[in-house]
Amino acid sequence: MTRASDMFSREFRLPDLGEGLTEAEIVRWLVEVGDVVAVDQPVVEVETAKAMVEVPCPYGGVVTARYGDEGTELPVGSPLLTVAVGAPASDAQASDAQASSAPASSVPAPGATASGGRVSGARAPLDEDEGSGNVLVGYGTQAPAARRRRVRPPAPAATPGHRPPGPATGTDRAVTAALPGPATAAARPVRQERPLADPAAPGTGDRTDGPVPVISPLVRRLARENGLDLRELAGSGPDGLITRADVEHALQAGASAAPAVARPTRSPAPTSAPATAAPARATGTRVPLKGVRGAVADKLSRSRREIPDATCWVDADATELMRARTRMNEAGGPKISLLALLARVCTAALARFPELNSTVDTDAREVVRLDEVHLGFAAQTERGLVVPVVKGAHARNTESLSAEFARLTEAARTGSLTPADLTGGTFTLNNYGVFGVDGSTPIINHPEAAMLGVGRIVPKPWVHEGELAVRQVVQLSLTFDHRVCDGGTAGGFLRHVADCVEQPAVLLRTL
Repeated sequence: MTRASDMFSREFRLPDLGEGLTEAEIVRWLVEVGDVVAVDQPVVEVETAKAMVEVPCPYGGVVTARYGDEGTELPVGSPLLTVAVGAPASDAQASDAQASSAPASSVPAPGATASGGRVSGARAPLDEDEGSGNVLVGYGTQAPAARRRRVRPPAPAATPGHRPPGPATGTDRAVTAALPGPATAAARPVRQERPLADPAAPGTGDRTDGPVPVISPLVRRLARENGLDLRELAGSGPDGLITRADVEHALQAGASAAPAVARPTRSPAPTSAPATAAPARATGTRVPLKGVRGAVADKLSRSRREIPDATCWVDADATELMRARTRMNEAGGPKISLLALLARVCTAALARFPELNSTVDTDAREVVRLDEVHLGFAAQTERGLVVPVVKGAHARNTESLSAEFARLTEAARTGSLTPADLTGGTFTLNNYGVFGVDGSTPIINHPEAAMLGVGRIVPKPWVHEGELAVRQVVQLSLTFDHRVCDGGTAGGFLRHVADCVEQPAVLLRTL
């Protein structure tokens, strides 16, 4: 049985969810304070800019604290849970042996004590190499790589008359008592504090070099965007760590102090025309750009900024394609969707025009032609527009494509798509005809190079075999990155797609 003295707390932080994601919103807590959790048990459901994810906890024990209510957005690395777990056997045995061999006068009081210049406390040290395995697919709780470790500047040595910022704690007093005397301290290098800079004195505005410890990169970005020097702040987090609340408090304090400084002395003389009032904010409902909506906005904006796109389109007679689909489904077996037939047409056209299955490396100024086709398709859900990706579409037949489209569409509808299902696309098929529209000029899904748009298939007058007839007509549009190819290549691709739609037998050449 684990005694209370053998328990210590471990803090579980929001892990790196991959794919460049820096934050997530808490959707639903799966545990309450006081619940007993097992190793790798899901404890919270979060929504990222790409998918809904259940996050498992790498520690087993009793939940003692939760951080953040449902609907709260947290950056990666923020605390999620505190779990009380049993102390490792080696630590417990060493602690018991030390307690039994020590004289009664040397038994430490509750809290932190100093012995031989080393501080020991009730909380056992964490084993940084210990982990539970994969928290998410491809990500675990083992010690992070060196590039992800936060580097903190060394704390300044204690000097007479100087005390680090922050309230005194039992640990601070214990460390102060354990410091060596003046003779020993004199031999130790001490970082000298610089005097406060005088704004009027030239050359005193430069700051001490070295990194400033912050709780996340988002805090550093918030300070940079508002022109705030982090070196002037005293962090309220552990070891002086600067939190987002510290930055926001400093910004609010600066905003309230600015009018007082800039206010001129009131003169009894008649004043001139009143100052122009600040423009009022527009009234109406404000919808924050976050989650899926924010990710879509960022990606589309980047596409417009970076990609010189062009669009070409053509009308095609889809009567024979619709008849071929009807005959396939009448023959028995799994049903073939129209989207699967169009996807098979796309992979056949990309085999002939591989320039459109590529991406642009702007740093190297190179066009990278990709060997595999990972076909994305636009899907509208209650959470917004998502683009699931059919991996290895070039190697699938029509029946396999239809089954994969059905699986991903259902996952998109239920919100169970994983980040892996939403990334890695090389070409996108956009069937906006389901919204009842004929044409569009879609925005390319960055960093891809092209997107094929398909409008609705409707009966229209059409000249067929020299006679006017009513046929099933569809408009096809291709938006492409003009850096990867010219109009001749794009037109050849689109014409091949239209030929396959009008005469499905053309596909037999590539089956």
